[in-house]
Amino acid sequence: MTKPIFIAGEWKLGRGPVRATYFPADGSLNAEIATASAEDVEEAVQAAERAWRAPQWRNSMPHERAAVLYRVADLITQRVDELAAMQTRDNGKPLAETRGLVMSAAATARYFAAACETLDEQLPAQRSSEFMTLSVHEPLGVIAAITPWNSPIASEMQKIAPALAGGNAVVLKPADATPLAALALAELFEEAGLPKGLLSVLPGRGSVVGEALAAHPLVRKISFTGGTGTGRHLAHVAAEKLIPTSLELGGKSPTIVFDDADLELAAKGVAYGIFSSSGQACIAGSRLFVHASVYGRFLDRLLELTRNLRVGHPEAPGTHMGPLISEAHLESVAAFVEQAKAQGGEILCGGARLTEGDLARGSYYPPTIISGLSNRASVCQDEIFGPVLVVLKFDDEADLLAQANDSVFGLAAGIWSEDFRRAWRFGRLLEAGTIWINTYKKFSISAPFGGFKESGLGREKGRLGVLEYMQQKSLYVGLSDNPNPWCN
Repeated sequence: MTKPIFIAGEWKLGRGPVRATYFPADGSLNAEIATASAEDVEEAVQAAERAWRAPQWRNSMPHERAAVLYRVADLITQRVDELAAMQTRDNGKPLAETRGLVMSAAATARYFAAACETLDEQLPAQRSSEFMTLSVHEPLGVIAAITPWNSPIASEMQKIAPALAGGNAVVLKPADATPLAALALAELFEEAGLPKGLLSVLPGRGSVVGEALAAHPLVRKISFTGGTGTGRHLAHVAAEKLIPTSLELGGKSPTIVFDDADLELAAKGVAYGIFSSSGQACIAGSRLFVHASVYGRFLDRLLELTRNLRVGHPEAPGTHMGPLISEAHLESVAAFVEQAKAQGGEILCGGARLTEGDLARGSYYPPTIISGLSNRASVCQDEIFGPVLVVLKFDDEADLLAQANDSVFGLAAGIWSEDFRRAWRFGRLLEAGTIWINTYKKFSISAPFGGFKESGLGREKGRLGVLEYMQQKSLYVGLSDNPNPWCN
């Protein structure tokens, strides 16, 4: 049976072509979905415009909007196992990881509910006895939210929650390959009592649904997470319309192991930073710089840990790495590895798809470590989005800094050192939006997240993240009995 989608608060078949989604672990069918068309986008946006302008939403109090988000958080928590299993079917991540993503989505809803209730407006200092000034924030209107396939439910909530908290309406376009979690969220928001029309979920091709949504004249902000090429295109669309954008894009994050690092801690952190999610993360620590004096010892331990990682079915207990999202993506990752070999890289482990037993049925690629290349090699400059780590040696801190910053990206970086002063100083010099010191790939919804350079624009998360979906207005209140004396 073809699964309906959520258009303008109604569950119905989209007018686009039917799209089948598959389980990356074995190629079995997940669902058949009638995707959205440009006509569906028009219907959803028009409904969203009416819904956010309706008095019951535009004039609602912060605690009333927060109540919806609190209810959604509770519903997610009640259904965590069901939602985690759905997310695993959608993109092949191990159940332990998708369970964490589901709980992250619940925490995000709660956080922005609290932020919505506690954000204060401003009473600027008076500059005259004849008037008082006030500053308030108001919603932008209809928000276009476009999300990726690697962490759907968490990415989607990071856009929906602050946008609704700010009094807006949201039209969500999930990744073509992973629409199930977004549709599940629509069900939960409907159950939580979100007024009709404030949320639509429109699966479909980016070239159809994403283009129509971003270009629609009633859309007043584009919030996108995904590849830099698409982000650049959406920024042009937004510039033509003179509307704001939030763009969380690609990365090629450096991880640095200094000579005074706790090598055991660092090896485990580096392995987790690149190989969790099978490397399919924009913040994956894919470039590793190790001080020459500890290079051999560290690499030996890292290789030992990597070879012991369990690659297998994402629903099996103890699995560290599941399949890649698709056969096409596996071929892309494998092509990068072959290119590295052609440029003189040495494959220290991994380097060829896994085809033994049940793994032959899915798109499995092993954790792969490559040495013998310079930072200018293509695998050090291009985002692979897979479980591929390139190891480089350094002995000069100034040269290290130049190499670490030698990238068009600037999303994240990791530092491993027992010298806090050194780590802090070096972290301030790295050109990236998030720096981890003696840890990696840890997040807090209260800390703003975003990139430098071609890794994006704007910030998500953080208490002020709600304001990314609002616009500021100043009001002047006259206090004088004779405000315009020249008219006397």
